[in-house]
Amino acid sequence: MTTVPARKPCQGVVQILQFNWRSYASTGMCVGLAILALPFLPPLGRAAILLGAAPAIFWMASSLIVSYYVYDHFPLYDLRWILRILKRAPRKWVNIHCGFDETSGLLAAIFPEAAGQVVDIYDPRVMTETSIQMARSLRRPAPGDIAARYDALPWSDASFDAAFLIFAAHELRHHCQRVSLFQEVARILAPGGDLILMEHSRNLWNFLAFGPGFLHFFSQRAWRIAALHAGFSLQTEFSRTLFVHVYHLRRSE
Repeated sequence: MTTVPARKPCQGVVQILQFNWRSYASTGMCVGLAILALPFLPPLGRAAILLGAAPAIFWMASSLIVSYYVYDHFPLYDLRWILRILKRAPRKWVNIHCGFDETSGLLAAIFPEAAGQVVDIYDPRVMTETSIQMARSLRRPAPGDIAARYDALPWSDASFDAAFLIFAAHELRHHCQRVSLFQEVARILAPGGDLILMEHSRNLWNFLAFGPGFLHFFSQRAWRIAALHAGFSLQTEFSRTLFVHVYHLRRSE
């Protein structure tokens, strides 16, 4: 039986700050300097500063509050719902991540009799976001973690019954890249195999929470189209909070 370490209090928020501290620091510094300049500006200038600072302060606070709710308060990492939506427990599964893996141990605990593989598709030439580089620098690869290209997974056809992409695929910023990844996943899945995709959505709620940062996510329609172009059919989809969406996809028989 795999033992999964309990998450620490506020672990999600702490990680958000670790991965994005440069962004928070630069925003906070700009807001602070602008406020210090207020007494020296004419009324129109003060109004402009306040109009610019207000949303910056709001989104700094709201992003951390929502991150706490999603990653620390809500049982996001209770993945037992996967057992309810798969038609059968997999004999072999693969978890695909981009240099930051918090779920392989959870999956191993859910499927104790199955053989699991973990693959890291991080490519610094493709995934250039500072946050993923910082996340990767703070986590060492786990034993058995395989590195591979997103468009050349190192397994033969029909090697797995199930695959998991949890907060990973959005690091591929172009539609054609995500389609290539999904095509590779479809190739290594057996006919009728399942893909579980979980991602934040580019929707109103994430805009209110993260401001312009919501552009780092993709719409539900974009995920459906990419999966369809790769040959998957959508079995079901549902939300895990207002901010996170799950897609249960299946390779054709």
